[in-house]
Amino acid sequence: MARHKIEVKRGSVMKTLGKLLKYMFHYYRWQLILVICCIAVTAVAGISSSIFLEILTDDVITPGLEQGFEAVKGTLYTIIGIMAGIYVFALICSFTYNRMMAVITQGFLKHVREDMFNNMEKLPIRYFDTNTHGDIMSYYTNDVDALRQLISQSIPQTVFSSVAIITLMISMLKSSVYMTLVVLFGVAFMLLVTKLVGGKSAKYFVKQQNSVGTTEGYVEEMLTGQKVIKVFCHEEAAKRDFDKVNDELFVNTDKANKYGNILMPTIGNIGHVLFVLVAIVGGLLMLEGVPNVSLTGLGDALTIGAVVAFLNMSRQFTLNIGQVSMQVNSVVMAIAGAERIFGFLDQKPETDEGYVTLVNAVIDDDGKILRESPTRTGRWAWRHPHKADGSVTYQELKGDIQLVDVDFGYVPDKIVLHDVSLYAKPGQKIAFVGATGAGKTTITNLINRFYDIADGKIRYDGININKIRKSDLRRSLGMVLQDTNLFTGTIMDNIRYGKLDASDDECVAAAKLANAHDFITRLPDGYNTMLTGDGSNLSQGQKQLLSIARAAVANPPVLILDEATSSIDTRTEYLVQKGMDALMQGRTVFVIAHRLSTIQNSDAIMVLDHGRIIERGNHEQLIAQKGVYYQLYTGAFELE
Repeated sequence: MARHKIEVKRGSVMKTLGKLLKYMFHYYRWQLILVICCIAVTAVAGISSSIFLEILTDDVITPGLEQGFEAVKGTLYTIIGIMAGIYVFALICSFTYNRMMAVITQGFLKHVREDMFNNMEKLPIRYFDTNTHGDIMSYYTNDVDALRQLISQSIPQTVFSSVAIITLMISMLKSSVYMTLVVLFGVAFMLLVTKLVGGKSAKYFVKQQNSVGTTEGYVEEMLTGQKVIKVFCHEEAAKRDFDKVNDELFVNTDKANKYGNILMPTIGNIGHVLFVLVAIVGGLLMLEGVPNVSLTGLGDALTIGAVVAFLNMSRQFTLNIGQVSMQVNSVVMAIAGAERIFGFLDQKPETDEGYVTLVNAVIDDDGKILRESPTRTGRWAWRHPHKADGSVTYQELKGDIQLVDVDFGYVPDKIVLHDVSLYAKPGQKIAFVGATGAGKTTITNLINRFYDIADGKIRYDGININKIRKSDLRRSLGMVLQDTNLFTGTIMDNIRYGKLDASDDECVAAAKLANAHDFITRLPDGYNTMLTGDGSNLSQGQKQLLSIARAAVANPPVLILDEATSSIDTRTEYLVQKGMDALMQGRTVFVIAHRLSTIQNSDAIMVLDHGRIIERGNHEQLIAQKGVYYQLYTGAFELE
């Protein structure tokens, strides 16, 4: 199966980040604007300490040493009062944006998961047939968690540091151009180190994100196939294969963190060296009395307060550069996760151009449709609007299925069904027989429009199924598959899955029809028994009986039974067959079965081989032909 690998390229980073921010602003525009304003205020307030440090040194400490404390007391109190006011306001802003970011983060992730799940429900079966379920699960877990770290930590920290860097750069240039050049020289070296080390780290963080999806996909496959693994004593081989994918994940994670963990200490040490260089340059400029050059022009020599304030600003500057550098890894991981999520969201949904719908209808004894009904009548009709003249016609839902010269291939250049033609009149039972891969299940998938045909036509009650809305088409069909799928909930809930508005009495009646009622009533809580883990507390036969009951409560005019009794023992099969015979009365039924005893009473049996119908007829006719079906029935030839 395919796995959605992501390689983050330079151009795609900004594109994906822009797409993510646009996505966020769609849901939280004004909240994010307020957050950005609060972050900016908090960042600027933190920088103001350097300005106050300069004022405190030059206007309070130095004069205080010369004139005494009383002379500068008023200035000191004013400075303290202003600083206290600024920091209290900054504290309120900090509390506000942190609180809001917590709400925005979880709310946004909720929307992301909802959008992912809603889009997943619209995807065609083809997507799930070609992608591992574990890898899809990774979108909801690891990739969404990477987004959480980006939104809750990296984006606020990057905005904070960016505002601080810009403000500090302006403040340093206004203080001293010479010392600013020293800082910029050190920052250029920091950025070079960040590019070299961070680039390698980012590459492996992307590989790590892909490896996580691969590992989860493999684990999901192994969990699903545990019985097969144990039956064939495949444990050691499974462990060896797991070790390979797990080792790949370890190597990528190890290298990503190795490069990521040395980045901040390296940047920090460069910052310490830069601090010393700035102090030396500032001290020399002050001692030599060199006229100061700033954005405001040429001025007097630097004061002690100016040097002290600049040292503080340079420290803050390098720390913020380091903080931005440290976010590179989180951003790259999140971008990799975001690209996987957007790739998932961008998957084309199942196309549906159908306009013929299924409606409740009032039908007289002669089969004439009198009118459409807003309430359930137990009778259904196809509502067919005609675009040419705007008229609407109704066709009673009977279950008349026709396939005319149908060709189909899962990929365009490989056709697996060739010129398949058949018809099933209302109430007829049509059986498909053939080796594995002959095309039996493929035909039923085409009737459901899980896949669309390459050529030919499929008509339902005389209507081309391409004109029928898919949801209405599938509502008119019932399926019982070889692989049962039950859901967490009560037995009653699982039966009602076939018809969500079914009453308890209807569910019980369906269970009785499928001969599931007896075993259900023997359970401790009867119909209220909770099922978990796809019905792991039931036998395979019992799960199949519930699947049949679920189809029975839907009461569709057309039934598709894909090896419906293959997982049931002989005694249970007898009970089920009685229920199935009652269920099939008056319905069009398509049956796929390896047990020929279950299809002898079929109106027509289609023998398929390599996507072609090679024999057709009822049981007696095919036996008389003494062809492939005869050989299968007599045991001269077995299905593979």
